[in-house]
Amino acid sequence: MSDARLSVFKTYKLYVGGKFPRSESGRVYEVTDSKGNWLANAPQSSRKDARDAVVAARKAFGGWSNAAAYLRGQILYRVAEMLEGRREQFVREVAEAEGLSKSKAAAVVDAAIDRWVWYAGWTDKIAQIAGGANPVAGPFFNLSTPEPTGVVAVVAPQESSFLGLVSVLAPVIATGNTAVVIAAEQAPLPALSLGEVLATSDVPGGVVNILSGRTAELAAPLAAHQDVNALDLTGTSADLAKDLEIAAADNLKRVLRPQAVDTDFTASPGTERLTAFLETKTVWHPTGSLGASGSSY
Repeated sequence: MSDARLSVFKTYKLYVGGKFPRSESGRVYEVTDSKGNWLANAPQSSRKDARDAVVAARKAFGGWSNAAAYLRGQILYRVAEMLEGRREQFVREVAEAEGLSKSKAAAVVDAAIDRWVWYAGWTDKIAQIAGGANPVAGPFFNLSTPEPTGVVAVVAPQESSFLGLVSVLAPVIATGNTAVVIAAEQAPLPALSLGEVLATSDVPGGVVNILSGRTAELAAPLAAHQDVNALDLTGTSADLAKDLEIAAADNLKRVLRPQAVDTDFTASPGTERLTAFLETKTVWHPTGSLGASGSSY
């Protein structure tokens, strides 16, 4: 009996609605490493896949946005736990995707895991810095509280296939939004593997949906989609971003524009991305004053 065996190659799939479909078009495209060596065939998502992802994200929004912030934090921390358990897989995939040495890829993966923990800790604290009591004339309490925007379409960074992806995705869902993510076009494999982690990390199906394929082909229908509430254009070129902003204006989407220079995703993230996709709700309530004497109950 021969000891020779054939390797079992991994089949990468999309992550939509908590499931792992192939593209409905049946298309795939070759993904190569930094030296041009074949790594895998990734699904090339279609406009129909993008629309399906939006439907899944909208369906999941009610439950996720109404979940306790502390619970969302626990779930995000669980993602970090699961990533830690699959650390070696992601080190290999990031090294191949970005042409890094194993040690540098390991540092990137560790930073991405730590970034999940960072945002997990912010879920039940962001309301304290983004909201508050407002001084008003009259016997009223006036309170402003942040609420999630809705469905956010995220164009992931092209040059940082994992740490950059985590840095733009985690704050979106930490604050109660749901997401449709377009993975880095030339390096989608870490993102598609992240879908497998999310599926086993208590994140409800539809909260995160991950598509791979041609960025421009997928971003256009998402920018024009009436059920998408916001766009993160971090991974787009300046020319594409301009076209997407025009399409987004049709239903007044919030838009986070790409930076003029490449973002350093290793730096401390701050709270800017947490507040980028929050709306402010202000509530008035009588204080209970009775009459001019100022007595109250």
